[in-house]
Amino acid sequence: MQPAAAPAMPSILLLALLAATALGAGAVRTPTLVFILAGQSNMGGRGGATLNNRWDGVVPRECAPSPRTLRLSPALRWEEAREPLHSGIDVGNVLGVGPGIPFAHALLRAPACPKGAVVGLVPCAQGGTPIANWSRGSHLYDRMLTRARAAVAGTNGKGRVAAMLWFQGETDTIRREDALAYTGRMEALIRDVRRDLGIPNLLVIQVCRCIPCRDRDGAGQVRGSGAEGAAGGAGAQPEVRGRHGPPRRQRLHAPHHAGAGPAGEDARRRLRRHA
Repeated sequence: MQPAAAPAMPSILLLALLAATALGAGAVRTPTLVFILAGQSNMGGRGGATLNNRWDGVVPRECAPSPRTLRLSPALRWEEAREPLHSGIDVGNVLGVGPGIPFAHALLRAPACPKGAVVGLVPCAQGGTPIANWSRGSHLYDRMLTRARAAVAGTNGKGRVAAMLWFQGETDTIRREDALAYTGRMEALIRDVRRDLGIPNLLVIQVCRCIPCRDRDGAGQVRGSGAEGAAGGAGAQPEVRGRHGPPRRQRLHAPHHAGAGPAGEDARRRLRRHA
């Protein structure tokens, strides 16, 4: 008489345990602070991608991935943020490093940042777009709202939209009529986003001070639009000091640089007051 076969159940349980362990090791955290990244190529990121229509693949230290910095993918799933951050979003353009990940890292280093906070970045920028293309009901506006809502839903109630970062304006300096209309369009955009997301006091951080002066008057109009006043006390227009130089010698050159610099510092102060 042959001995009875050993029960298979322990082996099945062991395999299940190993699978669960592997899944947990690779699981993505849930964001607690969600930031909408919108605008044109300045936000999309072109650092290291200015020669031969290719990105050189170099990731500066301030753009390195971190388990506490996530991005919402084109498929509306949270994943670890990596450069190019706008891959699959800013379509039809050569992408490089941008300001999103450095902003998140700077925020997480702030003493006032909640312990254990995880930043979720929601890339929405599209290169070469004037602010008129972001008006309520446009494709870019609707896509931004869809992604913002999916981002919050994907946090399982643990996260909230902390702010919208808006880095755009260069395209609107080309024609004087666009520059003159910029303030009104910016004010309307802020009002519409707040209303449609149901966040009346949504913090809006407008970054446009490093816009090149193609037209001195036009650039001044766009720079002077200011989310500070348009946002009803819950806005900011920090200055970004880009590091100039030839692309090969200076990777994070203006206007498509990666360094958040003073923008990150200003945002941290305002987030503390706005929390």
